[in-house]
Amino acid sequence: MTATVTTAPRAPRGEGVSGGAPDLWCTYAAVRTLVWLDRTGTVADPDGTAAYLTGRRNADGGYAWSRGMLSDAWATFYCTQALRDMGLPVPAVEATARWLERTWSGEAYAMLPGQAPDVWATHFSARTAVELCGGPVPDRARLLDWLSRLQCAEGGLSWSPEDARRGKADVRACYYGVMAWRAATDNGSSGAPPWDVEALAAWMRDRQGEDGGFRFAPAAEVPCLWATYRAVGALAALGRAPRDPEGCHRWVMGLRGPSGAFVRWEGYDVEDVWASFCAVGTLKALGAPLAPVADAVTARIAELACPGGGYTYREPRDAADALTTAAAVLSADPTVPRPEGVRWLEGCQLPNEGGVMYMPGRGSEVRCTLWALAAGAFAGDRAARHRIADWLAGLQNGDGGFGYWEGRGSDMVSTAAAVETAALLAGPGEEGLDGLGLDLAGVLSFVDSCRTTGGEAFAHGNVPGAEPGLRPALQAQRVRLLLGPGFAPPSAAREAVGALLDRHRVRGGGYAGEGNRIPDLLSTYEAVLAADRAGLALDTGHLSAFVDRVRGADGTAWSPLAPGSGGPLADCLGSLLARRLTAGPGALPALALS
Repeated sequence: MTATVTTAPRAPRGEGVSGGAPDLWCTYAAVRTLVWLDRTGTVADPDGTAAYLTGRRNADGGYAWSRGMLSDAWATFYCTQALRDMGLPVPAVEATARWLERTWSGEAYAMLPGQAPDVWATHFSARTAVELCGGPVPDRARLLDWLSRLQCAEGGLSWSPEDARRGKADVRACYYGVMAWRAATDNGSSGAPPWDVEALAAWMRDRQGEDGGFRFAPAAEVPCLWATYRAVGALAALGRAPRDPEGCHRWVMGLRGPSGAFVRWEGYDVEDVWASFCAVGTLKALGAPLAPVADAVTARIAELACPGGGYTYREPRDAADALTTAAAVLSADPTVPRPEGVRWLEGCQLPNEGGVMYMPGRGSEVRCTLWALAAGAFAGDRAARHRIADWLAGLQNGDGGFGYWEGRGSDMVSTAAAVETAALLAGPGEEGLDGLGLDLAGVLSFVDSCRTTGGEAFAHGNVPGAEPGLRPALQAQRVRLLLGPGFAPPSAAREAVGALLDRHRVRGGGYAGEGNRIPDLLSTYEAVLAADRAGLALDTGHLSAFVDRVRGADGTAWSPLAPGSGGPLADCLGSLLARRLTAGPGALPALALS
């Protein structure tokens, strides 16, 4: 599939669904912007915001995107940086330092222990190691060598050395690489940049258009504030300036909305938190005065505060996201269509990245794209489906797997989401997986690399070397079934699914992610989905016993031990499992989450 389509940069129409909860990225962006404006004292509900941030801390010392998920470098950086920006202590820094050491690959940092390193994670963790933990990076020489190999032939930096060989330069990768170098070298005082700096600066300057804004890369459709901040910030860190600083300043100031805060693209109609974050960051990097925008941006950020602490991207009542909206569509009565929810999801395909954004104005994410397609988005829009397919092919990493978003290291849940998305795009009677531009042999190679050895048969982790679990093992078998007999014998995948379900079956109902004692909703959903895909019979009594334990008048819990509803995503999965009891095989959509 190949198509070039410019999508109108405006907020989604239709009816999205908001969970009303704060978001980690938004909370960090709000706090950091207020720090830049010298308005830290205006942070909404400091105690609640601090509790929200510290509540993401796991026992291993790292922090997670949401409570109960695995620690990663992204969340660890944002949580600890926001706490420090608020002037608050970060708990047990020594444990965080030990967790960071586990993500060191030997030459750079990965998002998760065992994952392949990428420049996102290397930026986050190099800065966390130095700025929070007070120590040097584990091996400066090897890190600088790894960073040097991010430079593409054209001069820009890419996400990894493998991506650099493929010529995938991006101004975001330039920023993260430059800032990782500065963190590792005491702001450049103990080591020169490991690149051809003139070629790097020239490549970034060439991303500035005649209008004054910057694009991510030559193929990006429109200039945006995110690209502009990363390009100008990276140039400033190298002691360079844009080709046209005055034009850049005019363009940024031209993106002020009715309130005086900012929008990300020209023509967009929501002044969201990351647009103001990027605008203020750009002005600061340009050396422009911040006072002319400080009052308006501060007032706008106050409108984005959530009750109880933290921030979301726009007014909480209107801050819909793709996962919550797709969940509402999927769990609704199937005889009553929800076209306005689907329409809103379709509006989350915005310029420069063809996938569906978790929150509009952010960046495309592979799980959100899968959920949106499963909910019926783009069913009749061939051009939009082509854009998703092109984006998906470009998302594939050199190791054959996929990460959550552009440039992130591969993991099993993202790889399974990508292959399931490809299957939905191909559909019956269309081109099939072979026609989507994916390296299918590479997919299988990554899946095989996540197999754990020396223990139980068919065991897999979420990334190579990770602890095994039921969900990644079943995701691996679903991928093999979708790839087809040319890559993996279906009979072997069916045998593996059967053995895994027997091993993790909980006597009282449901399936456990580890062992066979405590069932949970995500693992049980994956188990039923995999059994249906493999053509295995389902013990409906066993499933019904679990569903009855986790579903109640208040919604669905993530496990029988968890109190009350786990929120809209848990409620959706519980409703779909209950529907599967009567609807039969094929009723469950593939909704990869973790």
